[in-house]
Amino acid sequence: MKLLISAIALALAALAGPSFAASHAGAAPMADKKPTAQQGKMATCNKDAGEKKGDERKAFMKECLSAKADGRAAQQEKMKMCNKDASDKKGDARKAFMKECLSKKA
Repeated sequence: MKLLISAIALALAALAGPSFAASHAGAAPMADKKPTAQQGKMATCNKDAGEKKGDERKAFMKECLSAKADGRAAQQEKMKMCNKDASDKKGDARKAFMKECLSKKA
């Protein structure tokens, strides 16, 4: 009986070992991962908030985190405008037009 219990315990340990190792293999330290865009935005807003406290800080952080990046919004608007202007063009002519239109300074 003791031999049977020992064999079962040994088998369970052998089966559980790889499962445990696999579940912890993906747990890389945070230092190896790049921050997401939201985390980067949070860090920037946090730094800009400086010494603000309480409701003033809360309002500042809400405004800062909800604001769109100006460069991104401007690029999207430029893309919409160029796309609209290029609606009658096809193939290489469209490609050349889009390249020139998007590279212009606004």
